[in-house]
Amino acid sequence: MLNINAVINAKAFLVLFLSCAAMTVHAQFPARPVQIIVPNAPGGGPDLIARLLAPRFAETFKQSVVVDNRASNNGITGAEFGARGAPDGSVITVGNAGTHAINATLYRKLPYDPLRDFIAVSEVANAPMAVVTSGKLPANTLREFIAEAKKAQGRFNIAVAGATGEIAGNALKMMAQLEMNNVNYKGGSPAVIAVIANEAQMTLTNYTAVAAQVESGRLKLLAVTSAQRAAQIPNVPTVAESGLEGYDFNLWYGLFVPAKTPPATVQALYRETARIVALPEVRERLVATGHEVIGSTPEQFGEKVRRDAEKYRKIILESNMQQEQ
Repeated sequence: MLNINAVINAKAFLVLFLSCAAMTVHAQFPARPVQIIVPNAPGGGPDLIARLLAPRFAETFKQSVVVDNRASNNGITGAEFGARGAPDGSVITVGNAGTHAINATLYRKLPYDPLRDFIAVSEVANAPMAVVTSGKLPANTLREFIAEAKKAQGRFNIAVAGATGEIAGNALKMMAQLEMNNVNYKGGSPAVIAVIANEAQMTLTNYTAVAAQVESGRLKLLAVTSAQRAAQIPNVPTVAESGLEGYDFNLWYGLFVPAKTPPATVQALYRETARIVALPEVRERLVATGHEVIGSTPEQFGEKVRRDAEKYRKIILESNMQQEQ
């Protein structure tokens, strides 16, 4: 015969077990309001990612989640704030190749250590840079541009609007054996305007920032900097396909938490991040803005950060780019 008391006890045990499991999982999330630090101004990849994640984190964490933009030179101020945050998951930094791989060598003195002061949670997305030139130039391919630049050694300029673009440009120059002058501009828009006017002959930037100018013919899109072609513009060759084998640079964005954050919290944040970026509406938004959605594990992301930091270190030192903060 069916033992009613046994059934009741089993059901009670199951309810208690599930409740305890839920409490355990919830305990791995922040126990107070959360700040998502964006070391960049509003707009752009890091800010987009933060604003896609914030409301969904808030729903899961049962906490308020605020996006905190702290723009500064190459993201130093925001990254330093993120490094000094409480190691409990309540301070999350949307880092990028600049803040967490390039800055490690670019600056002789940095108020945070990109590798030791953070734990990598997940690479959310990445995007190639577009290699664009003035529409006034005759070159229609990167090979043709390199040939033109070699004829004008030392007279062509690259418009630079950030460390990542500068390093990618320096690598291109070294691999192609070009003499071109780096001209710094205060932001991507002035750099693009300079190329349109042919004051500078090339810039490396996010494709979505120049798509309209490419379509109008004011700029020519010669290549993308990633190892594979970009899904958004599949007919555009890579730099590697254009004769510079092995060339590979991406703008990547991912989540970091302060060192000493408990492993269980890191894993909980990773799982929630992976769940969110797999949502169709989130994925579609990222792809529409030229990003490849990743959602990597902490181990995978941490290894990528270390690998890129070493790659950029070599280019920075060979290009004599190191500077004081």
